[in-house]
Amino acid sequence: MNKFILPTIIVSLAFSPGSWAKHHSHEKANWAKVTHVEPITRTIEHRIPQQQCWNEQVRYQGGTEGRSYTGTILGGIIGGAIGNKVGHNKSNKKIGTVVGAVLGASVGHDISNRGYADSGSGVSYHSERHCQVRDEIRYEEQVVGYRVWYRYRGDEYQTRMNYHPGKKIKVQVNVDPY
Repeated sequence: MNKFILPTIIVSLAFSPGSWAKHHSHEKANWAKVTHVEPITRTIEHRIPQQQCWNEQVRYQGGTEGRSYTGTILGGIIGGAIGNKVGHNKSNKKIGTVVGAVLGASVGHDISNRGYADSGSGVSYHSERHCQVRDEIRYEEQVVGYRVWYRYRGDEYQTRMNYHPGKKIKVQVNVDPY
């Protein structure tokens, strides 16, 4: 008896209304008229690096820039030698040497820096190039899809597509019995 039960169940399931409709539904491609298309856009930001350069006058306070201390040193040596010769005894020679060295160093310093007195106490200006990178920002509208309205057999439908469909759109029609 078991031989007849299994084939009977399989045959009854295969011909049940739900099963029959699944295996025998009709799918068919058809065309619908496109009635309206709207592009869907979004704003894209593009950053383009731009280097901007300029020349700028920069002030330098030199102080000792380009100056020589040779005059001061030589003035101190010569002044010390003269002061040493002027003194009569041992203590006067020491004092004369120190006083002569200080006075000689001062005179030598003044003579060697005479050219810098007219230049604004060692102030100079140099042109320096400065550069900075800034982003130039540009905005662009980019189409990312289309909202499409279409009519099929008197009814109006709407969908979204990745491309512009043109004047008609292919639709798939499924016909299933109740």
